[in-house]
Amino acid sequence: MPEFDNLVAVVTGGASGIGAAVAARLTEGGAQVAVLDLNPTDADPAHFAVEADVADRASVDAAIAAVAEKFGRIDIVINNAGIGAQGTIADNDDAEWARVFSINVTGIARVTTAALPWLLASPSAAVVNTSSIAATAGLPARALYSASKGAVLSLTRAMAADHLRQGIRVNAVNPGTADTPWVARLLSSAADPEAERAALNARQPHGRLVSATEVADAVAYLASPRSGSTTGTAIAVDGGMQELRLRPE
Repeated sequence: MPEFDNLVAVVTGGASGIGAAVAARLTEGGAQVAVLDLNPTDADPAHFAVEADVADRASVDAAIAAVAEKFGRIDIVINNAGIGAQGTIADNDDAEWARVFSINVTGIARVTTAALPWLLASPSAAVVNTSSIAATAGLPARALYSASKGAVLSLTRAMAADHLRQGIRVNAVNPGTADTPWVARLLSSAADPEAERAALNARQPHGRLVSATEVADAVAYLASPRSGSTTGTAIAVDGGMQELRLRPE
């Protein structure tokens, strides 16, 4: 039997990039997948796509209600929706700090809270949050983004503690720089896109960008009912950037 057979998964930000790869991987494993995204028309037609803005509680509540009405259950929540931010602490104003945290951090609380009654009823409840290498390594010109992803990591542990005895496992993935449309847009805005890509490749010890499918496989492990003893942890999918210190070649 496929590992996600008869389970329903919600993937936020599931129409592109890592989210789309996660949605595809869970479907491959037998799950019925609902994609919540600002642009649901971009999602794979194989998935039940619902427009949702994770920064708006009413939008989230309506989207989760639509998923529950469609499938009658929710077993897995993948909190993947997020936005980037560049600069030092001085380069973003208060409004941008609030906007990024509302999407990257509070958005996780909104979505999971809306799905909580269904997760509590599931025999295989799991939540996986997308954090980042930026939560565990100091990166230049990523102050706001790093702060938000560090908050995601801490929130993951707190959620895991709160809900373990209710039968809900909560974990996170910490991707390195991944080859996604968002990163492609960052590269295209650089003065020298090829040089910037080479620098990003070199920053990760295995010498390349992380693929979205590699992150999706880690998410699938954390979400799987087979991983019943894994909770409150984070898997780094970063080519060794978090833990390794290689000598120069």
